[in-house]
Amino acid sequence: MSPEDTPSDHTPASVQTERPARPLRPAGERTNGWRRLFAHRFGGVCIALAASLAINAMTRIALTLRETRQVSWDASLAGSFFYGTVYDLAASLWWLAPMALVVALVPRDWFTRKPVRALAHVAVFAVIYLLFFGAVSEGLFWDEFGVRFNFIAVDYLVYTTEVLGNIRESYSMPAVFGGILFATTGVYLGLVLTGIISLWLNHSNMTAGLRWRVAGTWCALALITGLGLSERDIPAFANSYNRELAKNGLWSLFAAFRANQLEFDQFYRTMPVEEAFARVGHRLHHEGAGPATSQAKDLLRQITHPGPERRLNVVQITVESLSAAFLSRYGNPNGITPSLDKLAAGSLVFDRFYATGTRTDRGMEALTLSVPPTPGRSLVKRPDNSGLFTLGSVFRSKGYNTAFIYGGFGYFDNMNAFFGGNGYRVVDRNSVAKEDITFANAWGACDEDLYRWALREADRDYAAGKPFFHFVMTTSNHRPYTFPEGRIDLPSKESGRNGAVKYSDFAIGEFFRQAADKPWFKDTIFVIVGDHCASSAGKTALPVENYHVPLLVYSPGGQVASGVVTKATSQIDYAPTLLGLLQWSYPSRFFGRDVLSDDAEEDGPLFIGTYQKLGMYRRGALAVLQPVRQSDAYDYDRASHALTPCRGGDGLVADAIANYQAASWLFKHGVQREYVSATTQP
Repeated sequence: MSPEDTPSDHTPASVQTERPARPLRPAGERTNGWRRLFAHRFGGVCIALAASLAINAMTRIALTLRETRQVSWDASLAGSFFYGTVYDLAASLWWLAPMALVVALVPRDWFTRKPVRALAHVAVFAVIYLLFFGAVSEGLFWDEFGVRFNFIAVDYLVYTTEVLGNIRESYSMPAVFGGILFATTGVYLGLVLTGIISLWLNHSNMTAGLRWRVAGTWCALALITGLGLSERDIPAFANSYNRELAKNGLWSLFAAFRANQLEFDQFYRTMPVEEAFARVGHRLHHEGAGPATSQAKDLLRQITHPGPERRLNVVQITVESLSAAFLSRYGNPNGITPSLDKLAAGSLVFDRFYATGTRTDRGMEALTLSVPPTPGRSLVKRPDNSGLFTLGSVFRSKGYNTAFIYGGFGYFDNMNAFFGGNGYRVVDRNSVAKEDITFANAWGACDEDLYRWALREADRDYAAGKPFFHFVMTTSNHRPYTFPEGRIDLPSKESGRNGAVKYSDFAIGEFFRQAADKPWFKDTIFVIVGDHCASSAGKTALPVENYHVPLLVYSPGGQVASGVVTKATSQIDYAPTLLGLLQWSYPSRFFGRDVLSDDAEEDGPLFIGTYQKLGMYRRGALAVLQPVRQSDAYDYDRASHALTPCRGGDGLVADAIANYQAASWLFKHGVQREYVSATTQP
């Protein structure tokens, strides 16, 4: 009963007794027990809160059951659900705060109007639908990456053309939307039949002062949790799957948005910058290179190789999501890489080669710049990333033409801007004629089309009398896993990743059959390298085994002998190792090393990372740096891939800090630039 309905103390008793009795509410609207939670002006917000907590809990349970073999069924799993509930509540308070303000603004007599009541029903339905939509989206994202929403999801919100196209081509969207609609309708009807929505609408009277106190309290709680709660508060569970389960997808999405670029000096352990450069310089100079500058904060050094330089063409084929585990050489029983297996028999094979990151732009960063993975966004996607010291700049200093050839639209992940700004000729799906594309999906033209473009670009440079270095980037080994029918014995899309890998392998075989007839073929070194693994999720802080990618160097003219390299190395070592095979002398700012030199260590160092966790492996141990100023050292078991905390890792941790800090400093201060001297060849 509202204050206006209360009889005045001055009303005559006879009048009070003659007033009609207030009719009883239907039994379904009685406000005893738990129904009181919804029998007030903010009942609709509480309905949304309850639905949010329930659907987030169901999502967490579903993800746990999906990873039955991966999660640790111990006390930490209970911790995952406890912390998960805390973050679910915090995220719900945050996104429901605008709704609380709207409810406070609505005049109290509006709830008696039929259009407003109908709109309230629509709002409840829409909120439940969006919650289920978010849960399904999280499931699809987890299926692809094995984690909650993170910075990858942030990037995908930017590149909607490719992402939405990929989703449409990968899943039956009518079935997905139909399932969400069915679930939403079921929950909504349950709320209607239990009378919960009516409880809210029929008990909407509340004084203006109380309305604003409730809304203000709600917004204050949202602000407090938003400012005071961080994902860094989640314990560092031994199993990373358990830690991911403790997160809330929406909260993680906005946390990633805020942390998309991390300043190393602000979030990580540091040392005096001079000490950092001294440590890195000692490692690099120890491997045979003398300093070429008097600047203490610069890694410029002179690489010298005796004997004549080999002026061979280089075609680098960077294959999307090519895990080493797909090759028969590394134990795959499915026989999906016959072309690569045959090619490996006549190539220089690097058996312990590791990607630095989990995305294509990370692979490009490492293979092109030879730097450790920077925290947050890769250098490929940052501003002011033109004119850098790259593998292409070294080739151009020797008179080579350089090109970046990509099957998709190169604006994705800032690829065209990065390669174009660093002197590469750019060829992508947008720059070729429509008839040059025989098959394409959301991510790009099929690999056969791409390799036809690559052959044409090589012919063009050869006809111009110029040696060439081409960075070729494929797209076919990517969800939705579609490719031209009739090429292999597996169907497009339905065969999933195995079909995509086998088609990618088939296209590589076709490329070499066609290239063998070219006049430049035997004067060319061909490189096959994975940009990152197909899956990076794992139980440990940085699952080293999920960074293992193949590297094959094939020389049809015999200039590079076939063989096997067993030294542990990562993508940042690729550029100096390739230039070492060419026996080139050049000034260098690379962080990587020529692993074929006599001075190179057998077991690292190699660098792996995510957008927050930065790792350095060497001699069976792994140092991991992460915000805020945390560092750990582990022993790594190559057989079981287990990481166990170790003592005595201070030196490795210090070297890791030095390398990442120096790399960050050089880019931030504009030192990691293309080297130009008076002796540079045009």
